[in-house]
Amino acid sequence: MPSGRGVVLPAGAAYLPTMSRAFTREEDSENALADVGERAVSPHRNLVTRRGLAHIEAEIANWRAELARAEGEQDRQKIAIAARDLRYWTARRENAELAPPEPDSAVVRFGMKVSIEDEDEMRARWTIVGEDEADPSDGTISHVSPMAQALFGKGVGELATVNGKEWEIVAIEVPVDG
Repeated sequence: MPSGRGVVLPAGAAYLPTMSRAFTREEDSENALADVGERAVSPHRNLVTRRGLAHIEAEIANWRAELARAEGEQDRQKIAIAARDLRYWTARRENAELAPPEPDSAVVRFGMKVSIEDEDEMRARWTIVGEDEADPSDGTISHVSPMAQALFGKGVGELATVNGKEWEIVAIEVPVDG
């Protein structure tokens, strides 16, 4: 069975022409590798606790060091990732608003620890923090989360409803490292 170019292929085999590398641009493949896109920056106010601000500053130092390493290795992919993440954390630092909790507040505010209980006596305890420092597995939630939004401005004994479930606020405190 003729396949073109004077080559005979076995029955059932397909001829797939290949393009010479002379017709590809090396810079295109390198740029495609280095195009990692940008990290999305939240449209919400960037409220941070002291710990959150320290976290952002540590990330900036980390990504500066990572960028220097990548440049030393001349690894375009690592350079692109490090530069992107450094831009993200630098932007987060530039618009960070340190918001220490109000020590005498009787209602839930940013930076406070809140203990809640549902009707089945299931308890939860959350510290309301900035988006970049939130980690529910560590007991911290973002100030833009539905739970934090439901708790803000309420005091001990008041109810907050999230996803159709009511939670009573049983304690409010200001963390020592606020």
